[in-house]
Amino acid sequence: MANRTLLLFDLDGTLLESAEMILECQRLAFTAIGLPVPSRERGLSIVGLSLREAFVELVGEHGPVEELAEAYRQSFHALRTQGAELERLFPGVKPLLAELAASEPHCLGIATGKSQRGVRAVLGSYGWEGVFRTIQTSDDAPSKPHPGMIENACRETGIAPERTVMIGDSSFDMKMAKAAGAHAIGVSWGFQGVDLLRETGANEIVEDIDALSTAIARFG
Repeated sequence: MANRTLLLFDLDGTLLESAEMILECQRLAFTAIGLPVPSRERGLSIVGLSLREAFVELVGEHGPVEELAEAYRQSFHALRTQGAELERLFPGVKPLLAELAASEPHCLGIATGKSQRGVRAVLGSYGWEGVFRTIQTSDDAPSKPHPGMIENACRETGIAPERTVMIGDSSFDMKMAKAAGAHAIGVSWGFQGVDLLRETGANEIVEDIDALSTAIARFG
């Protein structure tokens, strides 16, 4: 598969406009155990980390991390079950993925801080079953920015890191790509600023879906 390119996509803040869902789940979790709810900026700054690591960042290693994580999971599941419309695809995402999935040189994957259960729910919501050849989550590797998700994806697909592109909106994505020896494309429409993406290893930053499509085509 030396001539193929592995395209790994982050979910939250990259494909999914999920800020309101994440913040509402955080609000419910912190309220459930009687702690002050983090500010919007603080709450979004940890998106991309696996759930436990995210709460460690918010309350410290000795805080009620496990209780918050469990309350968050329960809130997320409840909101999804109720059909809460707190997340959606960013404009242009669906046709881009359809185009890439039909392109023989490209192999698509996901690398996310979500769990496998959470990813499966997303795939089912948007009819993406079978689109992604590899799905790497917090269940499968250490939290970003550890390179484990990318390393696992490369092993699973047989595609080398130097033919792999990590596409994400966070510093955690950029650092992970750099640590794995992959190409890093930062998207400007997510939860972290472009300056931070640049500082943490982005090879390039795109402003919209059309620019992302062009960057992918230019890579390979």
